[in-house]
Amino acid sequence: MAERRTLTLPDAEIVHQLHGPLPPADGNPVLLMIGQPMTSEGFAELAAELPGRTVVTYDPRGLGESTRSDGSDLHDPRIQAEDLHALIGELGAPVDVFASSGGAVAGLALVTAHPDDVHVLVAHEPPVLGVLPDAETAAEANAAVTRAYQERGWGAGLAAFLHMTSWQGEFTDGYLAQPSPDPARFGLPVQDDGSRDDPLLSGASAPVTGYAPDLDTLRASSATIVIAVGERTGQALTARTARALAALLGQEAVDFPGDHGGFTRQNPADPGDPAAFADRLREVLADAAA
Repeated sequence: MAERRTLTLPDAEIVHQLHGPLPPADGNPVLLMIGQPMTSEGFAELAAELPGRTVVTYDPRGLGESTRSDGSDLHDPRIQAEDLHALIGELGAPVDVFASSGGAVAGLALVTAHPDDVHVLVAHEPPVLGVLPDAETAAEANAAVTRAYQERGWGAGLAAFLHMTSWQGEFTDGYLAQPSPDPARFGLPVQDDGSRDDPLLSGASAPVTGYAPDLDTLRASSATIVIAVGERTGQALTARTARALAALLGQEAVDFPGDHGGFTRQNPADPGDPAAFADRLREVLADAAA
């Protein structure tokens, strides 16, 4: 069973889950898993497949069980990096980090600001739109998701998001000219429930997709950075951002099993394989540390 812990900061309460002993019994660094807007439970299956490692998962400020009192609802990777820095101070630096999606962007911000905190960062499909050759059109496609949500509610917003994130290849004027997809096509509600606070769809995560990695600092970092991509993500948005960022850092993206959510079975329509993903993560961490 994981131990629930809370780190108290001046403007936030950061809830995290400790799987295993501190300090780690195996002599390896703590393995910190971070997502955004996904919280701790999204990594539960992957953590269970790594019984030899001390794993910590966490809820970013304002998400899951973590609270915030800073007067903002924006999910800013730079602020999350400072929360992670404080958390790592409690866990013992340096740590290994597996970071996925928006969490991978926070991981890049952490390595930029506090490179000594991290031994190895595996950044899995970070959605940094600015590295794409079609960055401007991708940003417009992303803005259309927020617009659909604000105008017509959760079902319409999520349908637009799923359409955008499953699109293969560059975004074109033809893509932008398409009508907003019908939520019913994805089995989503057509009726608007009136809520506008979804962290993924509301625009609160705009600082994530708008984050511009400091390439020079990342290239010179004392931390080892591995950019990861799902072998089944194809040419979808986050695979393209991962490969483009890796190229800018002078490396190739490393393949992992599955797609964007390959480490969890939580999508019953297309479940991932946490055991295979854990095996690959062990291998990549060992190679990076060699």
